[in-house]
Amino acid sequence: MPAEVAGVGPGAADGLPPLVDHHCHGVLRYEPDPGTFAAYLTESDRPPATGTTFFDTQAGFAVRRWCPPLLGLPAHCPPDRYLARRRDLGPDETRRRLLRATGIGAYLLDTGLPGDLTGPAETAGDGGGTGYEVVRLETLAERTAAGARDAEELTDGLARAVRDAARTAVAFKTVAAYRHGLALDPVPPAPGAVHSAGRSWMAAGTPRLTDPVLLRHLIELAVATGRPLQLHTGFGDPDLRLDHADPALLTGLVRATADTGTDLVLLHCYPYHRQAAYLASVFPHVYADIGLTLSHTGSRAAAVLAEFLELAPFGKLLFSTDAYGLPELYVVGSALFRTALAAVLGDWTACGAWSADDARRVGAMIAADNARRVYGLSGD
Repeated sequence: MPAEVAGVGPGAADGLPPLVDHHCHGVLRYEPDPGTFAAYLTESDRPPATGTTFFDTQAGFAVRRWCPPLLGLPAHCPPDRYLARRRDLGPDETRRRLLRATGIGAYLLDTGLPGDLTGPAETAGDGGGTGYEVVRLETLAERTAAGARDAEELTDGLARAVRDAARTAVAFKTVAAYRHGLALDPVPPAPGAVHSAGRSWMAAGTPRLTDPVLLRHLIELAVATGRPLQLHTGFGDPDLRLDHADPALLTGLVRATADTGTDLVLLHCYPYHRQAAYLASVFPHVYADIGLTLSHTGSRAAAVLAEFLELAPFGKLLFSTDAYGLPELYVVGSALFRTALAAVLGDWTACGAWSADDARRVGAMIAADNARRVYGLSGD
């Protein structure tokens, strides 16, 4: 079914350029069972409560609204019918149909998650766009540590690994919010402290990096490359403490990196999106992402997007889906962005607060132009 029937994709009459999904993840190559599918509709890492389903969420309802017409079914059809149709088509055909309907022209894909997931080129190929890699610092460090014999080799290896990754990656990402929290020391650690932390990490024999000294050191290495640095902020799975993921906790680090020439991109932000908008308004090198938030707020996405736009300069907001595992989440992320943007800017134009020309210009900025500027993307 053509994308325009569902109101999303290249045929959507909203005047936006091909979207730049500046933060996303790979898609499952296999057909998930119903429980696995539903688990991707939530940030929880546990099964739903007895007698409930993750389909009964804003994200679940959004999937049922936007995705069935792309697979030849009526909108809002029951989950079991939708999943049966998905199985009939198979994962490859389902992935192509859904991704082609999003109108996404560029995919900046975080490759730091494990699993049988599509990479940047494969994801973008299925979607008819161009793929780029975003390197997750903690994954890079853990891989480096696995091959190091001592702390000195680890320290040298981390510096080399980040430099090498910067040659091909368009950006770095840190999940320090999950590993320690965002209240990191604004001052970069001294070499002796880095060596000591490295020795302790290797001696502990735990592959997962949680040491705040090493996390801060990785950020410093990434900032030195000049590549944009994405930082997870706001809500996520229960591996983090939400109060430790408030982007306002980054204020000291933001000040410390203000003159480095490296842009910081605050991911997700919700429910601290007003704090993120404040940081983006007062620090020229700080940007805010609206991804994941819109997908999980569903029919309330327009209200949340309007709150992002209250204070953040319009050249500092970036679209993304943060889609992971399911191609449906690419559809939902792009559809909710389009409809929320049209609702918000349409209201402001109708009441005379904005001109139609300015609304179109700002829409294009958030959809693609801001990301192309921040990440130095070509006009593909």
